[in-house]
Amino acid sequence: MSLNRRTFITSSAAASIALATATTPHATFAQEKPTVTVGSKDFTEVGILGQIMSVLLEENGYPVDRQLNLGGTVVVHEAAVANDIQIYPEYTGTGLLVILGQDILEVEQPSATPAEGTANPVSEEVYSIVSEAYPEEFGLEWLEPFGLNGTYVIAVRPETAEEHGLQKVSELQEIAGDLTFGCSQEFLVRQDGLPGLQDAYDVEFGDSMGMDPSLVYSAMDEGMVDVIAGGVTEGHIQRLGFVMLEDDRNYFPPYYACPVVRTELLEQAPDVRDILNQLAGRIDDETIGQLNLEVDEDLRNPVDVARDFLIGEGLIEG
Repeated sequence: MSLNRRTFITSSAAASIALATATTPHATFAQEKPTVTVGSKDFTEVGILGQIMSVLLEENGYPVDRQLNLGGTVVVHEAAVANDIQIYPEYTGTGLLVILGQDILEVEQPSATPAEGTANPVSEEVYSIVSEAYPEEFGLEWLEPFGLNGTYVIAVRPETAEEHGLQKVSELQEIAGDLTFGCSQEFLVRQDGLPGLQDAYDVEFGDSMGMDPSLVYSAMDEGMVDVIAGGVTEGHIQRLGFVMLEDDRNYFPPYYACPVVRTELLEQAPDVRDILNQLAGRIDDETIGQLNLEVDEDLRNPVDVARDFLIGEGLIEG
């Protein structure tokens, strides 16, 4: 701006002020936008989603403070309620079971217009429940789903499946006592995790190991555990050739990922809703699986992965 002033100032301070205002509208507008704090839990997928939202907001003039990899579900939820973060990615099933404490069995028929990115009546109803409850209870709003259903899947090594003829989770019942179960620390204790899984399928594993989410797959590949709870969108199960068992009792609810945003921010900056809703339906299971592998296997910087995705979608310029 100083170059513009030196070049174009002609006669008076008034002319200078008018010219500066006319030649720098974007800079002035950007300065008026609030800094947005984007948070996430501490695993790859939500970190990537957090970076995608952060880069998209920055490209639309919003300063972003990244507070990613904060911890588990409750930690991140409480940070949002306390206004320590204003935006984070969350899963509908997690909001329903962990935060609202509702049972998936209570979900029956859809009561609202289906949200873009959800696929069936149960998905739509779970989205409806969380999106209606969060504003009143927590001052948070669910925006439109990204498109991916990051549900859990129970998997075993191919040799284990072949030896015992495993195709369904219920078929673990007779042999579970001889197996070691591996999962994230959060899944180990969550009611919609291992405790509920064992109740729903009437199984009891001989042992269980909680670990960092990034270590679950290598632990089974190396024979440390025999059965795992993994993320169907994370790509590792397919890459390592593990066998996914059918959830034949429909234990796991839909886990559609969505931006969750403080209502206060949306009131202060309404265009945040429109900016983030540009992502609706654009990130399906296959897409996020590929992005996860780029970070976990190719060791790419999540910011670069996020930026390349947004460029490829035409949402930002290259």
